[in-house]
Amino acid sequence: MNKKLTLFRTIMLFCMVSLFFSCSNKQGQEQPSDTAAFKENPDMEYRTLGSTGLRVGVIGLGCGGFEEIDSATSRELVTYALDHGMNYMDLYDPNPKVRSNIGYGLGDRRQEMIIQGHVGCFWNEEGKYERTRDVEKCKIGFEDLLTRLHTDYIDIGMMHIFDKMEDWEAVQGSDYLQYVKDLKAQGKIKHIGVSSHNAEVALAIAKSGLVEVIMFSLNPAFDRVQSGNNPWDPKTFDNMLPGIDPVRVELYDYCAQHDIAITVMKTFGGGDRLLDAEKSPLKVALTRDQCSAYVLAKPCVKVVLCSIDSASKVDEYLHYLKATDEEKDYNAALNKQTALVDNGNCTYCTHCAPCPVGIDIAKVNQLLDKAQQAGKVTPELAAEYKALKHHAGECVQCGQCEGRCPFNVAIREKMKEAVKVFGY
Repeated sequence: MNKKLTLFRTIMLFCMVSLFFSCSNKQGQEQPSDTAAFKENPDMEYRTLGSTGLRVGVIGLGCGGFEEIDSATSRELVTYALDHGMNYMDLYDPNPKVRSNIGYGLGDRRQEMIIQGHVGCFWNEEGKYERTRDVEKCKIGFEDLLTRLHTDYIDIGMMHIFDKMEDWEAVQGSDYLQYVKDLKAQGKIKHIGVSSHNAEVALAIAKSGLVEVIMFSLNPAFDRVQSGNNPWDPKTFDNMLPGIDPVRVELYDYCAQHDIAITVMKTFGGGDRLLDAEKSPLKVALTRDQCSAYVLAKPCVKVVLCSIDSASKVDEYLHYLKATDEEKDYNAALNKQTALVDNGNCTYCTHCAPCPVGIDIAKVNQLLDKAQQAGKVTPELAAEYKALKHHAGECVQCGQCEGRCPFNVAIREKMKEAVKVFGY
């Protein structure tokens, strides 16, 4: 009897253990394909990618550097980047070689990398990159991306390059926009984003409520170019704006307030222009650390995307993480430039404060500049001006602010202008 009882207990124990492992394996199989396997590296700084909830390293990989390297170097580069906490990558390039090499580079670490892939990139029969809204081409391009990366999903599906308002208006109710939404519904993309070089267009798309991430060209020079102008045309910088373009200010503020993440391209001006005083439209040389610090100072910015072609070059960009405050200080260099260009123009730096009657001088000047550039006081500007605790009409013309202004702005006259424009 005891032998039978012992045998029964042994069999029951075996069945329970088998059932446990069977359930464990089944649970493992049922885990979603995008389960994050990445662990935060203590040497990297991480931010939450807006409303996506994803945790991303502030220094990320662009795909530009992969054009000239082979699969072995790609593996070395991606491995080194992941090992150093770089877990975010933009991949717009439809070049089959680039995509295949990155897929090989990721190997079995796909789940560790958050990929920003584009919908609207196509490698045509002539072996050239093509930007397209043609749904059939988009499908071919996107499925090719999944195949070459050996994956079944892309973390951030980017609507590829919307730089003109008519481009955005043209896709409303289109098959293209429906295809993007279908990809999200199918789980092939987890979040929807867009790439743009135009602040006005990016702002309109942000306000649509469709996107959670915007890939945007941002640096100290582009910030001073009026939205819609071509930043690659040297003549664009002949008349740089006094301070940041108001449309860009609105874009950054809106994204921060509505939890829309910005990932940054052209941080160094494209081709590292901002690192060379002779090539830079600012006419002063900045360092990589200073450019990265400038961009990451904006609350809406989560990732600086860097074009890297070797594992050794990763260290150049990662230096930002251990740079001193002095090494990251971009103000000293930019002040040399603004002293030359902005003499007499308000840069909203707030050095004029405090006003004895409490006027937010920088904000009043910013709203005044917006109204003058628009040629009218829009309802939004009127409401923002009205919401200020103190208005230009309260200025007592004491001149204390002008004594503190580093750019010789005629602030008392600016307050008079604001009264004329806003009425009080």
